[in-house]
Amino acid sequence: MKRLARAIGAAIIAAAPTLAHAVTFSDIVDPSNPSFTQALGVNNAGTIVGYGNANTFNGFELNNGILTRQNVAGADGGTQVTGISGAGTTVGFSITGGVTSGFTQSGGTFTPVNQPGAVFTQLLGINQAGTQIAGYSSFTDILGATGQQAFLLVGATYTNINALLPANLNSQATGVNNNGEVVGFYQLTPNTNPTFDGFTDINGTIASLVFPNAVSTQALGVNDLGQIVGDYVDAGGIMHGFLDSNGNFLTLDPSGSTGTTINGINDGGTVVGFYTNGPGATIGTVGTIPEPASLLLIGTALLALGVIRRAK
Repeated sequence: MKRLARAIGAAIIAAAPTLAHAVTFSDIVDPSNPSFTQALGVNNAGTIVGYGNANTFNGFELNNGILTRQNVAGADGGTQVTGISGAGTTVGFSITGGVTSGFTQSGGTFTPVNQPGAVFTQLLGINQAGTQIAGYSSFTDILGATGQQAFLLVGATYTNINALLPANLNSQATGVNNNGEVVGFYQLTPNTNPTFDGFTDINGTIASLVFPNAVSTQALGVNDLGQIVGDYVDAGGIMHGFLDSNGNFLTLDPSGSTGTTINGINDGGTVVGFYTNGPGATIGTVGTIPEPASLLLIGTALLALGVIRRAK
């Protein structure tokens, strides 16, 4: 299947005020979909992928401020571009006739990727080397709301990560790095009020990842330094983006956000995601986190502040 690609001019990127911990975010607004943009992945060259339009997904690649469409031909439900390798191979999924299928794209050519026997497949992340892909499938639900099973795809081999996880209702693998570390999340409670725990999978060894004091946590991206991004829900029901850098957790919320998800991170510390603003628009976002040494100092300072507060 050929890529429908066309440069439509510079995407709107506007600076947003500085966040705590010296993180500055800028908005990413798809010109064709100004009220709904999600940035989902970023590679080490700084190329960002994502989609606009909440109804019929409109995939894109953003490189040096130029937005290029990336949509599977004939996909009447649209295309989401979710990840990009260092060489520019992208992954994602499209919906055609109500059927959701994964894909890889290289040089403008889309290749369908669906787990054998599955009725629903989404590819959600690819490592920088372009050799490993994270995703999930359902073998029972064509809409993908139930029966989700996280997998890692290497070559033509699917590894069932769901089988390694604690008992759950659904699971998704969302990111993978060049070291083979996979991140994702699994569902603990029913779809009527779903909550999640994040996870890491390192060579088949599973560890849960939960933001401190969070009601729900989703791990969504990982770089080659092992830094993990995602989102969590606090006790008040508000969703925030986060960074986990070697056990040091930081909240990542653009100014004006009423709910944030951070989806991807590259080795240079560029993070991408999206947030909802006061009027209810969904806005793509990109920022750069402090270097690991600075994060350690921030974490130490926060820990010291906590000790001081407890001593009062």
